[in-house]
Amino acid sequence: MIMLIKYKSRSVAVILAFAGTLTISGLHKFYLGQPLWGLLYVLLSWTPIPRVASAIEGVWYLAQDEEAFNSNFNSGKSVIKSGTSEVNPVKTVAEALRELDSLRQEGLISEYEFEQKRRQMLDQIS
Repeated sequence: MIMLIKYKSRSVAVILAFAGTLTISGLHKFYLGQPLWGLLYVLLSWTPIPRVASAIEGVWYLAQDEEAFNSNFNSGKSVIKSGTSEVNPVKTVAEALRELDSLRQEGLISEYEFEQKRRQMLDQIS
């Protein structure tokens, strides 16, 4: 069974968290895959508690760097960016594996080095 995990953007999470201070709180929780927390925020929306929590979480998301955010909300995986557009990490790893294989075939790296690097690259996408 193949499981697709949607990449969660830190920018979208920040926008939704701050939007929760003005409109419906908890949308960022639903976006980040925490539906129970999102539901709790919606149920408590008649109080100021979820609005304050949303503001605090918005600042927290802003204070985190991409690596920390990805480890918290994207299972440690990141999307590789090229210029302004996002690149499919599977495609990027596949291209790198082809280059690595050509180095092995030319004798520039050993079979052992090839296998070690290949495993590291495959771990990035799994």
